Amino acid sequence: MQQESETGSPATVLVVDGANVVGSVPDGWWRDRKAAVERLRDRLAERQQGEEILLVVEGAARGVASVPGVQVLDAPGEGDDLIAELAARHADRDCVVVTADRALRARVQAAGARCAGPRTVRPV
Repeated sequence: MQQESETGSPATVLVVDGANVVGSVPDGWWRDRKAAVERLRDRLAERQQGEEILLVVEGAARGVASVPGVQVLDAPGEGDDLIAELAARHADRDCVVVTADRALRARVQAAGARCAGPRTVRPV
């Protein structure tokens, strides 16, 4: 059963560092970054864990559409900056940031978010 916050939204927000997660497996993602992000987005949409999922993309991967269950956010600059902003914005909820980037992990943990590695959402 999905746990909800007092506002009626899912209690947990999962913020996914798209570039970091896609780049964690050398499967040819660099040939078509948009397609790689679409595959990740679709895999995230299959999760049945009652989370609000925010997938942050940057660079050549911008322009991927959101789907039910996954909101895709185009970072206007560095994805890390938007991810850190989202972690701070959702500090009143259980916020989990999925990334292996150590500097980003430190930034979002300072904002009160928890961190998880790419394998959490993308098995190797």
